[in-house]
Amino acid sequence: MIEARLSLPRRGFTLDLSLALPARGVSALFGPSGCGKTTVLRALAGLERAAGRVALGGEVWQDDASGAFVPTHRRAIGYVIQEAALFPHLDVQGNLAYGLKRIAPAVRRIALDQVVELLGIGHLLARRPDTLSGGERQRVAIARALATSPRLLLMDEPLAALDAKRKAEVLPYLDRLHEELGIPVVYVSHSIDEVARLADHLVLMDAGRVVAHGAVADMLARLDLPVAFGDDAGVVLDAVVAERDARWQLARLDVDGGACHFWARDDGAPVGRRVRLRVLARDISLTRTQQSGTSIGNQLPGTVEAIADDEHPALALVRVRVGGVPVVARLTKRSADSLGLAEGQTVWAQVKTVALME
Repeated sequence: MIEARLSLPRRGFTLDLSLALPARGVSALFGPSGCGKTTVLRALAGLERAAGRVALGGEVWQDDASGAFVPTHRRAIGYVIQEAALFPHLDVQGNLAYGLKRIAPAVRRIALDQVVELLGIGHLLARRPDTLSGGERQRVAIARALATSPRLLLMDEPLAALDAKRKAEVLPYLDRLHEELGIPVVYVSHSIDEVARLADHLVLMDAGRVVAHGAVADMLARLDLPVAFGDDAGVVLDAVVAERDARWQLARLDVDGGACHFWARDDGAPVGRRVRLRVLARDISLTRTQQSGTSIGNQLPGTVEAIADDEHPALALVRVRVGGVPVVARLTKRSADSLGLAEGQTVWAQVKTVALME
């Protein structure tokens, strides 16, 4: 467990929070700019001296009650920021070697060759940073952080400086990183797309405080949180590739042990592969009965669980339980009224095939 009880006055607010984050997977700190996300990361690293306590498992890094404070260079962390900050006079191999020499051979838990393969940078080792793309530089920066065999990886908006194409280049490597290395990651972001793709646990922050936290699937399905609002409202679902339709280049993705399934574009994942889906509220429509003669590829029977106001007074968000998992639909209040929607009602959720994202 990653434990943090922190208090620190800042301009405009006071950081005041208590966190107990899982010791595995990616915990995302999410919220508006200036809410204290980076300050939390810096306090975990020992770069900010907040009042309180910080511990990783049984190792205490700060405890004001006993006067304990472990300086940053003695904390087993890797730290990745927006800018790669590579040494320009060293090639990629030299930058990695710099990270590797910071840790004694006896306590190295991650092999450098494994990191190079994991991040796909073997062909870059002889190149200087100024010859790399933004995505390549960031992958090298992540590899350098991992070369220190950290017990905790801190990532402060590592994709914020990249354009959409470079982000798409790096994201698959981040997926592999936490799956294969098992290092807990605390990931700061204000992009709900990144959170939905990468996070296992979500901490929603505002003005230095924790608004709510929990498993990312549960958090994104809640209608009472600001994270649920806006154009990017939607849920994430864990699924398994159950079938591939070669004729139409589609894949059937089973959710909740096959209790329901979705058809989506076939991106080449083999049958049996676990994938994550994001189903956006704007891409779901609701009907009272199953429809025929429609282009929408997924129609799922479900039960209305909750209805809430959306940001615009004309809109509503409706959470529907389908096959044991929740989805959220956005529709006008006029449509909700004409359908007579109410909690406990049976409906059909229609989801566009092309709207499903791994």
